[in-house]
Amino acid sequence: MKLGLQLRLKQTLAPQLIQSLKMLQMPILKLEQTLRHELATNPLLEEVEALETDDNEDEFDAAAEDEKDEGDSDLEKIDWDDYLGDDDFGYKVREIKESKEDTYLATTKTEKSLYQHLYEQLSFLRLSAEEHIIGDYILGNIDSRGYLVVSPEEMVEELKVQVEDIVSILEMIKKFDPVGVGARDTRESLMIQLRDRKLESSLSYRIIDEHLYDLEKKSILQVAKLMGVPFDKAQAALDLVKSLNPTPAHGRFESAAASIMPDLIVESIGGEFVVIHNDRNVPQLRINPSYRSLVKRGSTSSKDTKKYISQKLEQARWLLNSINQRRNTMIRVMGMIIQEQREFFEKGVEFLKPLIMEDIARLVDMNVATISRVSNGKYVQTPYGVFEIKYFFNTGISRSDGGELSKRHVKTRIEVIIKGESTEKPLSDQEIYRQLQEEGIKLARRTVTKYREELKILPARFRRRAT
Repeated sequence: MKLGLQLRLKQTLAPQLIQSLKMLQMPILKLEQTLRHELATNPLLEEVEALETDDNEDEFDAAAEDEKDEGDSDLEKIDWDDYLGDDDFGYKVREIKESKEDTYLATTKTEKSLYQHLYEQLSFLRLSAEEHIIGDYILGNIDSRGYLVVSPEEMVEELKVQVEDIVSILEMIKKFDPVGVGARDTRESLMIQLRDRKLESSLSYRIIDEHLYDLEKKSILQVAKLMGVPFDKAQAALDLVKSLNPTPAHGRFESAAASIMPDLIVESIGGEFVVIHNDRNVPQLRINPSYRSLVKRGSTSSKDTKKYISQKLEQARWLLNSINQRRNTMIRVMGMIIQEQREFFEKGVEFLKPLIMEDIARLVDMNVATISRVSNGKYVQTPYGVFEIKYFFNTGISRSDGGELSKRHVKTRIEVIIKGESTEKPLSDQEIYRQLQEEGIKLARRTVTKYREELKILPARFRRRAT
């Protein structure tokens, strides 16, 4: 054994700071839920329609010194130990009511899953108990895209049945809605969709069956030569292929998108842009002054009761301070963003300038991490729509005149150029690159390709159309 003395330095965050950081990171809907939870669990908090001008926190401080407040004589007669005990009926009623409301809201927002949708259709089939088990097992192995992720051979080992039985039920499921569900890959799914349209003998069916995975590398003209058909027929066949859904269930049976509630609103008032904190649905809280008699010297309340009230009072103060700090920080940061992106707010999205978080952090004298917390997952309503706050931060592309354009501006310009091209002779990435160079936008040709792909625009050979 060895005895020794060791000194260690450890940095810890104060509970108040941790709470402030958590509050700052919350979007407005999450903040509302958090405050309502605090309102239900902390008896010293109360909701008011409009906050009063006097600071009721100071009343608690004064109450500790004032032992002769005649207005509290009625409160002192109340058995506070009983009122604050575990059988607090009033708060239990509130919690139960809010719980029911939350359950109701959640129920109305829940959508049917893909499995539920398919299971309903399976239930309409006249199947034996064993066949129903096989069908249910197949449905359980269909992913969110609509693809079957295990083979019939693998299911045989698990279910201990004949492979023919599984294939028979699977063929029934392939006729379910959405069309194409139950396939093992994209090729099979597209072929199922064409069979559903009675197009088994079509050129589109042949192309998918024989050359689906070559389409990305071949132009329409090459496909026409490969299939031995005229150009216009190949083009019509490929147009039909493009109308099919490669992932038949994707997007239809996912959870409903979360509602976007802007945290901030920017309005133009008298020629100036004003930032408004959108807290109309957030409960306005204050400390309930009815409890101040419990912390007075000479109170008949027990030591445990006074300790409980003191703890809840401290928690309430931290919460209110965190709310105010969050509001002030967000308004301050957004105000500086408006100052730096004024042309955007005056003229529109095409005038968005390059801006990085470090710039705003320096101007408002805050840490970059704080700006990141303000920007991520929180939205602002502007005259041009609702944007995530981090939308206003983007890197710059140099111009030949020494100026800079935002990445989003350049991508928009590429999109406009492609929309104005001839469908008979679409522009290649090299030609788009040359046009941007002529406009004074300096970027590499491979960057043009990268931005085009991010815009989900096909290469030139796939944009060609015959007239």
